[in-house]
Amino acid sequence: MSLTVLSALAAAPTPSPSPSTTGRVAPTLQDAQESATNAASWVEENWSTWLAIGLRVLLIVVIAAVLRVVVRRAITKLIDRMNRTVQAVDGTSLGGLLVNVERRRQRSQAIGSVLRSVASFLIMGTAALMILGTFAINLAPLLASAGVAGVAIGFGARNLVTDFLSGVFMILEDQYGVGDTIDAGVASGEVIEVGLRVTKLRGDGGEIWYVRNGEVKRIGNLSQGWATAGVDVTVRASEDLDQVQSVLNNVAEAMSKEEPWNERLWGPIEILGLDSVLLDSMVVRVSAKTMPGKALSVERELRWRIKRAFDEADIRIVGGVAAAHEEEPLDPSESVAAPSAHANPTSPQSLAAAPIVPGPTPPSTAK
Repeated sequence: MSLTVLSALAAAPTPSPSPSTTGRVAPTLQDAQESATNAASWVEENWSTWLAIGLRVLLIVVIAAVLRVVVRRAITKLIDRMNRTVQAVDGTSLGGLLVNVERRRQRSQAIGSVLRSVASFLIMGTAALMILGTFAINLAPLLASAGVAGVAIGFGARNLVTDFLSGVFMILEDQYGVGDTIDAGVASGEVIEVGLRVTKLRGDGGEIWYVRNGEVKRIGNLSQGWATAGVDVTVRASEDLDQVQSVLNNVAEAMSKEEPWNERLWGPIEILGLDSVLLDSMVVRVSAKTMPGKALSVERELRWRIKRAFDEADIRIVGGVAAAHEEEPLDPSESVAAPSAHANPTSPQSLAAAPIVPGPTPPSTAK
């Protein structure tokens, strides 16, 4: 019986494999129609929302752009008005002495640049936050992250922030400007450019110094207000003081009336009197109030005129070597020593001055 079953199974045909049901089924036309219907219905349901969001974003952008342009133009007109006012003042004689057009122009431009940058940052930053809020984005994590990033950047770039803020306050307070001669501690010279971060100075030797505004702890402006020109005239103590004063008064009066010294002098040249009196010399102090930055040139011209006037009046200017030694002629015999009797060893003076040397002791005779 088992053999019969085995032969029956062997004679039966082998069944063919059934097709797999896991393969990708190609979409039919009905599926495509359903997808299009769903998309159309979704757009129909949400188009008003997206249209409102788009219009709101567009309105925010347009308002921000228009407001930025208006504010920047208003700042530019304000700066131009300041420049025209400065030019009008500079047309007067007093303004020509006190106002530097280039200095005021650069200061106004720097202030305008700072104001325009701050206004643009505030307007565009506010617009960006409003646009993000329109898309229902939670701004709390974003603002927290921005705050942390701002603190990190501010800590890393604290020197840059310090330089920038110092430059802004220097310009707003008008501490110095182009053409001023200043002493900034780390460097000194004439200001050739004022920036928000760096100030450029030209030294006395022609070198250019780049000074960071944050490094300046104190500033000495030598071009504001007025300067003092002082000259010390040293003459012999035997000179007639009335004659010296008369000659100095003539020099001061003549210099005060000539060009261009009458403009550089902001007051009369004063003879202050004797500054010091020594045994062989005395110092007369001459002083004058001048324009800022013109004290050195006035001092040089004053020395030139005083020397020429003293030469004509036969008044000697002394200094360095004592006047008493200049008056007394040198005696050539002072350096020659008188002959000495001690130079001859056989002279009585030499023998008398020679030490006594004890002679040999005579032998004693014993009794």
